[in-house]
Amino acid sequence: MQVLNEIFTNKCVYVPFFLWFFIQIFKVVTDLVINRKLNVKRLVGAGGMPSSHSAVVTSLAVCIGEQYGFGSGIFAISLIMACVVMYDAAGIRRAAGKQARIINKILDTPGLTTVEVQEKLIEALGHTPIQVFVGAILGIVVGFLV
Repeated sequence: MQVLNEIFTNKCVYVPFFLWFFIQIFKVVTDLVINRKLNVKRLVGAGGMPSSHSAVVTSLAVCIGEQYGFGSGIFAISLIMACVVMYDAAGIRRAAGKQARIINKILDTPGLTTVEVQEKLIEALGHTPIQVFVGAILGIVVGFLV
């Protein structure tokens, strides 16, 4: 029981998780307002404004920096991992989403292929650089404020 108490009272754990949760709720509400349709898949889906990936990793880095010092090795690890995650979100996963969009168009074009698909590829995999930037700023601010 002591271990669970330590986990749930650890700022480096609860701040990133709550931030992720609230950003995903924000995306569900935004999607509901824009499309006038409830899409609960947005709760766990990738992509969109702001990047919850960026917010989570930057808030974690800030929390670790505050707790262990911004000159500590553990902060350096969290900062480097945050950069890797944000690069991946705006680079590699975004490119994979673009490829999925093109493949879906090819598969939807009559006569181009005989391949039968059961479901379309997921296109919203990554983030634009501005979505990553806004998520990172949000994570930094929340990390310092909470």
